Amino acid sequence: MKKIKKGDSVVVLTGKDKGKTGNVVRVIDEDDRVVVENINIAKKHQRGNPNAGVPGGIVDREMPVHISNVALVNPTTGKADRVGIKVLEDGRKVRYFKSNGEVLDA
Repeated sequence: MKKIKKGDSVVVLTGKDKGKTGNVVRVIDEDDRVVVENINIAKKHQRGNPNAGVPGGIVDREMPVHISNVALVNPTTGKADRVGIKVLEDGRKVRYFKSNGEVLDA
């Protein structure tokens, strides 16, 4: 089970976007990277495709960030928090915040 999933609200811990928050758009498992909306924006020179109706030019694109450089935002405190995984009595695995023990996947 992964500690960060698609749709989670995260805060960036290091880099040029340090302190910014956003939602996870995509998780890239093989590289341990996540794509966060409006974080780590880079310019991409894109070739146009007239058959698909895609114009060419320079576009802004969200690039992946390593999973170790982001942390989940605890909604009760509004700050970054570490996440653990524990097994409930019925055998389900759930994520929880380590600071207050609050279960994330209820």
